[in-house]
Amino acid sequence: MGLEDLKVLICDDSLLARKNLRDGLYKIGCKNVTEVKDGQAAIDSYKSNPADVVFLDIVMPVKDGITAAGEICNLDSNAYVIMVSSVGTQIHLREAIKAGAKDFLQKPATPEQIKEALSHVIGGDD
Repeated sequence: MGLEDLKVLICDDSLLARKNLRDGLYKIGCKNVTEVKDGQAAIDSYKSNPADVVFLDIVMPVKDGITAAGEICNLDSNAYVIMVSSVGTQIHLREAIKAGAKDFLQKPATPEQIKEALSHVIGGDD
C-alpha cells in the first residue's frame, strides 16, 4: 500500500490544526483525507467508513482523543491511531498508548514527521 492509497481521518477541534495536518498529508501524497472536529465524530466516521490511519488530537470537546482512541481500537483491533497534540505530558502519552494509540506527534507536525509515522502503516522502514 502506498501513501496515495491510504484513507486518513483527521480529528481536531482546531480548524488551523486540521488544515496544517491535511496540507502535510497532501504534500507527501495522501489525497483521501476526511476531517472531523471532535472525538465522537471521529468514532462515528470510523464506524461508517473505517480509515487506514486516524490522527487524533487529545484535548477536544464532546469526547477527548484518548477516549476516542480507546473506542476506535475497541471497534477494530487493527486500527492505526496516531495522537497529534501540543499537550505532550507523560501521563497523556501513557493513557494514549493504553487506549491503543500506536504513535504520537507533537504539533505542528512536519510533512517529514507525518511520513515517518505513516511508514509503519505502509510497510516502509521495517
